[in-house]
Amino acid sequence: MEIAISPEMHTYSGGLGVLAGDTARSSADLDLPIVFVSLVSRTGFVRQEIDERGDQIAKPDPWRPETWFQPLEAMIAVKIEGREVWIRSWLYELKCPLGHGVPVLLLDTDLDQNSAEDREITNYLYGDNASYRLKQEIVLGIGGAAMLRALGFTIRTYHLNEGHAALLTIYLLREFPRSEEDIIPGDPLYEHEQVRECCVFTTHTPVAAAFDKFPYPLVESILGDYIEIEELKLLAGADRLNMTQLALNLSGYVNGVSERHAQTTAQIFPGYRVHAITNGVHAPTWTHARFARLFESILPHWAHEPETLTRADQLADAAIWDAHQAAKSELLALIHDQARVVMGEDVPLIGFARRMTEYKRPDLLFTDIERFKEIAGQRPFQVVFAGAAHPNDEGGRRLIATLNQHVRQLSNSVPMAFLPNYNMRMAASLVAGVDIWLNTPAPPFEASGTSGMKASFNGVLNLSVLDGWWIEAHIEGVTGWAIGGRDGANADDLYRKLSEKVLPLYYDDKARWIWMMKQAISKIGSYFNSQRMMRRYATEAYIR
Repeated sequence: MEIAISPEMHTYSGGLGVLAGDTARSSADLDLPIVFVSLVSRTGFVRQEIDERGDQIAKPDPWRPETWFQPLEAMIAVKIEGREVWIRSWLYELKCPLGHGVPVLLLDTDLDQNSAEDREITNYLYGDNASYRLKQEIVLGIGGAAMLRALGFTIRTYHLNEGHAALLTIYLLREFPRSEEDIIPGDPLYEHEQVRECCVFTTHTPVAAAFDKFPYPLVESILGDYIEIEELKLLAGADRLNMTQLALNLSGYVNGVSERHAQTTAQIFPGYRVHAITNGVHAPTWTHARFARLFESILPHWAHEPETLTRADQLADAAIWDAHQAAKSELLALIHDQARVVMGEDVPLIGFARRMTEYKRPDLLFTDIERFKEIAGQRPFQVVFAGAAHPNDEGGRRLIATLNQHVRQLSNSVPMAFLPNYNMRMAASLVAGVDIWLNTPAPPFEASGTSGMKASFNGVLNLSVLDGWWIEAHIEGVTGWAIGGRDGANADDLYRKLSEKVLPLYYDDKARWIWMMKQAISKIGSYFNSQRMMRRYATEAYIR
């Protein structure tokens, strides 16, 4: 549904879109024969402003696809509510430094041939009601597959990245004629092996309540007779159309995005084999220029082969620290420019930046205000926050207001700032410039998480709950620190780690701190990268 190509193209809202962009960038690096399909999302996601009370004001964030993309002449139509809705696509060729490229297609219904209502289907990223969302997913899944065919692509494998594109499977069911041999005796599912053989499904959601589900009366009114509803119920659930269950039943390869997430998904849907391909991030995109030059000095091919970063622990301590301080200085300038808050270069800076929603628990740091101030009084620290909430996420908006209230009220004790309008460019500054990357989700709701991976390429140390990717990357006191055990984390453990481990190490043993920075780069950067991730998809999921 979303893909983050650059900050100027407002086709993403958060981690899922950024991961899709990193997937595309590594696919270009590796010269993989892949085409990416998403929606144009002309109005963007959210242009965030913070009012005088600290509340989020969400405004449209429009962009002009014609500035970056080439319009293609081919058009296809899908039936929605009995009407033909026409779709065209925009093309962007994402190039890598080696000259390879992958095509990115954005689907667009804003055409003269469509009604005013239908022209808006692809305008808003993640529409705010079930009817609009289902129409978007018809355009993405059914329209996307039809567009690829109209443009002359020959597709061997369809990779459904999250359940939003699951209706692609019923397009393929219509394309591949069934025979009696396709019906498995005693199995109520009319599993078409041709469909399963060419579909790969990656789920990014660890909570059953978060899966896209649509009532069948709504499906019938919008999708019409495209597929028999009784057959769809066999594939996607008896009560409602569950897009994740539909994808599971018609995909020959299914994976979660971390080992923990694959286990969680298998528990939600027992009987399915769920593989684990842990996410990674695109090394050159998220590595600060100073660190990139440093890596190149001993590892000329690090950007294309991040696994060579295992040798980054050979870099000189002074060089590592100088590169980090340069990145931190740039971030402090950004904080002063955006929030008018002055922070010190020699005081540890904690960063928390991600989509603002309740399970992320950005306010865990403020559970006990007196203890918070006591720790800061003994060992000073600074905090920077960033992140937007979906306009309909009341809990997320409330958290933003709470954070801004704490920032104002505690400013005399701890320098803090909330930076509005979080995007790729700001994220790159944050993951490079902070000293400590804080992550406090409530387990097991973090499917993977990738922001801490980005931070590690810049020697930033993770202080995180043991969930998602961090279970695999965490080595206590080496790559960072864990908050709590696998069953959860509380503020008491967060405060204890800060006061007894993290802050004393920063102030009292800078050599050990820099040693940990090098361990984070060499042990995390060398593995948790999208180059490794895409090689695994290619060899394990695409070629079967």
